[in-house]
Amino acid sequence: MSWLSDPFTTDFMVRALLGGTLVAAICGVVGTWVVIRGMAFLGEAIGHGMLPGVALATVLGLPVLAGGAISAGAMSAAIGALQRRGRLSYDTTIGLLFVAMLSSGIIVVSHSRSFATDATTILFGDILAIRAVEIVTLACALMITLSIATTFHRSFVASAFDPRIAHTLGLRPRLAQVMLVALVTLAVVASYQAVGTLLVVALLLGPVVAAHQWTGRIPSTMLLATAFGFAAVTSGLLASWHAGTAAGASIAFCAVSLALASAITRNTHKRFRTRHDRDVHAAGEFTHTGDEPPVSIRSEAR
Repeated sequence: MSWLSDPFTTDFMVRALLGGTLVAAICGVVGTWVVIRGMAFLGEAIGHGMLPGVALATVLGLPVLAGGAISAGAMSAAIGALQRRGRLSYDTTIGLLFVAMLSSGIIVVSHSRSFATDATTILFGDILAIRAVEIVTLACALMITLSIATTFHRSFVASAFDPRIAHTLGLRPRLAQVMLVALVTLAVVASYQAVGTLLVVALLLGPVVAAHQWTGRIPSTMLLATAFGFAAVTSGLLASWHAGTAAGASIAFCAVSLALASAITRNTHKRFRTRHDRDVHAAGEFTHTGDEPPVSIRSEAR
C-alpha cells in the first residue's frame, strides 16, 4: 500500500489533500442546489466572470483573489438586476454577461505581457501550490456556506418547487435566489486556487450527480456528494503523483468518472433487482399452482 501512502508523506500533498477536501465539502453543499435548480451554467459563467477582476488586479499589483471576488460579485449582482428589471430569460441574461465579462477580461489580458502564468493558474488551478493561508480561506468559506445553507434551507426548498408558494409562506423566494447565487459565487471564488474556475464546475456537478443516484433527500445528498468529492480529490492527487498529470484536471476527471460509474452501477443494480423480483414472483406462482418452474428459474434459484 506504499503507492497510496507515500505521496502524502510530503507537505505539499498533505496541504493539497486538505484544501481539496474543503473544496469538496463546499461544492457538495452548493452543488446539490445547483443540480436541483438547474444552475450549472451559472457556475461556469461566474468562473469566467472572475477574469476581468483577476486581470486588473494582476496588472495593478493587487491581490488576485480580491479582484476575482469583486468581479464575480459584480456579475452576480448584474444577473439579479437584469433578471428583475429586464424581459430576458435567466439563461439569456447569464449568457450575455458571460460573453461581456470574458471579452473584457481578454482585452485587459491582451495589454499585459506578464499575465500568461497567472491566467493558467486561474483557469486550471494549482492545487499542489496551495498555501496555509488559502486553506484558512477555504475553511472560512465552508463555515459561511454551511451557515447560509442552514439559514435559508426552507426558502431554498420551497423556491425549488414553487416560488409562489414560497412567497405565500413568507419565505422570500427572491432573497433565496440572491443567496443561492451568492453561494455559487462563493464556491467558485474560494475554489479557484485548488481546481481553477474552469474545473470547479466538475466538483459542483460530478459528486452530486453520483450521490443523487443513491439518495433523494437533500441533506443525505450533500453528505454523500462530499464523500464522493473527497474520493475524487484523493484519486486525482494519486493519479497526478504516479502518472505525472495535471492535478486539477485529474481531480475534475475523477469527479466526472465517479458520476458515470455511479450511474452505471445504479442502473445495473436496478435491472438486477427487477429481474430477480420478476423471477421470484414467477417461481412463487408455480409453487402456488403445484407446477414445476422452468429450468431457467430453478437454476436462478440455485
